[in-house]
Parts: sequence; C-alpha cells; structure tokens
Amino acid sequence: MSSSYADILQRIQAALDAAREVFSRFTPGAVATEYKAGHDPVTEADHAVDAVLRQNLLRDGEGWLSEETVDSPSRLDKQRVWIVDPLDGTREFVQGLPEFCVSIGFIENGKPVAGGIYNPATQETFLGSVDSGVLYNGKPAVASQRASLAGALVLASRSEVKRGEWKQFENGSFKVQAMGSVAYKLALVAAGLADVTFTLTPKNEWDVAAGAALVLSAGGYVATLDHASLTCNNRDPLISGLLACGPHLRDDLLAAVQDHIEPAILKSSRHS
Repeated sequence: MSSSYADILQRIQAALDAAREVFSRFTPGAVATEYKAGHDPVTEADHAVDAVLRQNLLRDGEGWLSEETVDSPSRLDKQRVWIVDPLDGTREFVQGLPEFCVSIGFIENGKPVAGGIYNPATQETFLGSVDSGVLYNGKPAVASQRASLAGALVLASRSEVKRGEWKQFENGSFKVQAMGSVAYKLALVAAGLADVTFTLTPKNEWDVAAGAALVLSAGGYVATLDHASLTCNNRDPLISGLLACGPHLRDDLLAAVQDHIEPAILKSSRHS
C-alpha cells in the first residue's frame, strides 16, 4: 500500500491488532455495563481499547479526540489529530449483535485523510488513506459504482429506525437495512458492500471521522447536511448529520433527502 501516510497506516494497523487482543477477553452479550449521562452504555472494553489505541497511535505534536477520553482544547492547535471511538456500537456489543467496531480516524488540517475500522464479531478490517485507496481484509476495495438509487442498499441507524425517523423513506425505490454503529455502516459503504448510508441526526466527530476517511479514500462521496465537506477537529465535535454514498449516487441521494434536511438542521440547532 504505497502512501505518504504509510507510517500512519502502520500505526492504525498496530492499534487495530492491539484492540483485537483486548476484545478477545470479552464476550459480546455478556459484558458488565454502566451508563453515562444521557443513558449511553459504556463497558470495560471501551476503556481498555481506548488505552491501547492511545498507546499505539499518539506521537508528540499530534492531537487526540476520543469518546472515552476527557477532551483537551490543546488538540485545536494541532495540524494532525487522531479522532477515535474505541467501541462504536456499544449497545450492539452489550446485546451481542455483531454490529460494533473500533474506529480510528486521522485528520490533517481538519480533513479526514486516513482511517481504520475493525469489527471483532465479523473479523472485518477496513484500512485506507486518500492517496492509497482502501483495503478490505487486505484486498483492494472501492465504493459502489451503482448509478441509481433504484434497488440500492441503504444502511440506516438501528436506533433511528426504532424511533420512526426512517418512516419517510419506507416507500422509496431503495432497500433500507437497519444496522448498529455508524462507523461500521460507513466502512461497508467504503468497501462497496453497501451503496449508501446517511443520518439526519446529530453525530459526534468520533462516530464518523474514520468512516468518512475510508469512503473518501475509496472514491465515494461524503458531505454534511449543508452539502459541505466534512471538517473535523472543531471545538464542538457535534455535527448535524452526514451523507455518504458511491460517487455516482450523489445527486440521487441529495434529491431523496433534500426535503428532510432543513427540518433536521433546525432540529439539530435547537438541541445544540
């Protein structure tokens, strides 16, 4: 994998390998769970993986943003920043559903340029950078080349579907599949194993940084709800939502969600 980010990719791979060792000590569906403010679950695995990621990834002069680490404003002054979620899909992990992953994003000057995602339940590894492309389980992969949303596989948030937020898309021309972990959904889109994923619900940068880097590295399209490129390492890491798809589905996707974007942005601003 020839890349100017070769050292970064090596570090990501080493961190994913270390995370694999940590996960081998836990049994999904049989894990002691605590709850953070807002009723989000957290487990010993979240904290243990966070520690090995930091140990393997972080070097002097680089910033750090993790769901499981107290945030430091010092990252705002750094050009190169790691944005990680040690366990994206903790609810699924606790329930024993195979839809959780380690998510590692590398940001340069605000742009997601490299990433790695590993699903311990399915043994899937996604690794890539914007100048090298994406490897899925060690083999080159590209985003979906589908040209129309008709018949496309669109991955939806399991919790969003449960809350009824996808009812407006039930009669669309595409197939909607509910799934946990936004990072894992983005990884599947990057590898061409799904055509589209999007969320009109606010997400944090650690949810999407790695997956966005992978989709972009695989030649796909990623944008925020205002049709802008995703910029990371903001003081407030909450973004209004995210759209991601194969390169030829951009216009169809924007048309499909257009009527729902403005209400979503207004709703997001009321909660910020």
